[in-house]
Amino acid sequence: MAKPQLILFSDLDGTLLDHDSYSWASAQPALERLRMAGIPLVLSSSKTSAEMAVIREDMGNHDPYIVENGAAVVIPEEYFGDPKAQVVTFGASRDVVLSELGRLRAAGAQFQGFQDMAAEELAELTGLDVEAASRALQRHATEPLIWQGSDAELEEFRGALAAANLRLVQGGRFWHAMGIFDKADGARFLLEKYQERYGRESLLAIALGDSPNDQQLLESADIPVVIRGFNSDSVQLPSDRHAVRSLRSGPEGWNDCVLNLLFEYGY
Repeated sequence: MAKPQLILFSDLDGTLLDHDSYSWASAQPALERLRMAGIPLVLSSSKTSAEMAVIREDMGNHDPYIVENGAAVVIPEEYFGDPKAQVVTFGASRDVVLSELGRLRAAGAQFQGFQDMAAEELAELTGLDVEAASRALQRHATEPLIWQGSDAELEEFRGALAAANLRLVQGGRFWHAMGIFDKADGARFLLEKYQERYGRESLLAIALGDSPNDQQLLESADIPVVIRGFNSDSVQLPSDRHAVRSLRSGPEGWNDCVLNLLFEYGY
């Protein structure tokens, strides 16, 4: 029986990247195995396109990627036969999100968003250098924020966003105000593209994440993998899938799980 064609979808912060150092060095053995096997690795993150372009270049990744929690899919030129790079967008724009956040702030909501921060302030908050923080501020469809009110007020805030057809999603470091889209939208779109590329071959989608903003992506995959982290206990794994939880956190856990799955499927 022919082994399936694997497609990996992976979150970055706290999953493939260490939560504090942003390093993926511990995952290098698995990354190398993926490259040797020709298995696509689609990076999927709350990060902006500007941020992910640098990470992909450093990592040597040339596959499509999903930005801002599913706001858009970026497909490199020539990847699926199109001579030009493509950006496929989903959901509300950032202008729409910021307009609603401004209305809620005027009504008393207490939060600090990326729009309120200079690059230097964000760098101090996250440990990024100022240049990297500047790239994080170049957003197209989402607004990360720090909630400064009570838990009860947070639920009211979430409900008000929902009434405006927006969502509030918890990430590894920030809350994210965004439209009605998620990483799974980008993954489903790309899986259709990959199915066209591979024809009759059986595809097996593996998704790796560490926090609730990965929930839909994990549920959409054949094999959901939860990487141990600060919010990983809040992620619910579907009982009808070949679901995996890592023993170690961050890139160490990522490396363990990917190597085990590659071995299991004959790669």
